[in-house]
Amino acid sequence: MVKHVEPDQILVKMPSLRAVKSFVAAAKYQNFTRAAEALCVTQAAISRQIRELEASLGVSLFKRSGRAVQLTEAGTIFYDAAYLSFVNIAQAAQRIKNSDKSKQELIICCSPAFSAFWLSSRLPGFFADHPEIDVNVVTTNNFLQMEPGVHPDIFINKISDPREGYHSIPLFYDLIYPVCSPLFLKQNPEIVTLEGLQKTTLLNLSPYGRSQIAEHVDWDVWFNSQGIEIDAGPAGERHLFNANDYNMLIQMVLNHQGVSLGWNQLVTPMIEQGWLVKVGDLEIDYKEKRHYLTYSDSKKDNQAFRTFKSWFLSKIAEEKTWVGEQTD
Repeated sequence: MVKHVEPDQILVKMPSLRAVKSFVAAAKYQNFTRAAEALCVTQAAISRQIRELEASLGVSLFKRSGRAVQLTEAGTIFYDAAYLSFVNIAQAAQRIKNSDKSKQELIICCSPAFSAFWLSSRLPGFFADHPEIDVNVVTTNNFLQMEPGVHPDIFINKISDPREGYHSIPLFYDLIYPVCSPLFLKQNPEIVTLEGLQKTTLLNLSPYGRSQIAEHVDWDVWFNSQGIEIDAGPAGERHLFNANDYNMLIQMVLNHQGVSLGWNQLVTPMIEQGWLVKVGDLEIDYKEKRHYLTYSDSKKDNQAFRTFKSWFLSKIAEEKTWVGEQTD
């Protein structure tokens, strides 16, 4: 007896993929003729597919004025979703095509700050030693809700509980201290004391949009760790600038605009090159949470992953920040 299968409502309600493909091309080029050339079909075929799609959806997707076309509000919404879906399908197809080739690929997910200040300065050495491995880096501040179709092999963040199907290796704690440019320190020598530091321009990392990275450390938290409640002082005596983009704060520090908190693993290369200086001897070692290298169990025996993991942990060990136990 044949088992009855209920219709898949999503697939049943899906418009024709051929029509959607024509729509995406027309929306991208804002011109039916150029869309037809891009897809190697006739302009009449593009027009027919889009009319069928509009009839299926019950809305107009384009405002037509002669040969020129412009997306309606509904068209813009549909284009954003459709284009992203086609990109994901194309990338998945390419990964499948490349799966049997000599090139190996790893997808690594981390925060924009870790990518900019840690990975970017060290990956060139990895590429030079391992040209057979391609690395794709995906940056996000929202680790718990990845975009559809994005399945990283490796996460580098502070989420201690392994995701389902993943295993975590503890790496290092946060060692945090004030940093500024050499010129700013020369012009404001009093900032080496806590009293002087409170009165200078502080560049502060705000918590907005960062709740899925880890516990938040800003100037208030840092001063409280020193047993001090930050004093706003008289009006105009101290300026506090807030941003949730750590890359922006560091760029402002490099432009001599104030003092930021520096995460040791991120700012060490800039200190070594003389672009930044540590302000005084004040630092806090936060051991409540660690950074983790979290990897997919499906990659455990993958040669590309094992090569990257060995390289990555050796770099952490060289910098004397690693607190985990290396495992196979």
